[in-house]
Amino acid sequence: MSVRFSFDGRPMTAQAGQTVGAALLAEGIRSWRTTRFGGRPRGLFCGIGVCFDCLVTVNDEPNVRACLAVIADGDAVRTQIGDGHGEQGE
Repeated sequence: MSVRFSFDGRPMTAQAGQTVGAALLAEGIRSWRTTRFGGRPRGLFCGIGVCFDCLVTVNDEPNVRACLAVIADGDAVRTQIGDGHGEQGE
């Protein structure tokens, strides 16, 4: 069974039960966050919720660990800029 979600406004599909990180990787997306200082791209690193490199904004909730959060039908996933609460570097 598949679920529909969007990433930065683009419609995508994932398999039910996949994590956000797995769904993004399956769609060929390797980076979905920039660092707070320097704006360096980040994505999945450890895959087990330890490193916090995979933070993403889901349904307007920032700092969701993409490697742990299960994608749900209708989720709106966005690239997270910095700490997810404002402009980069704040």
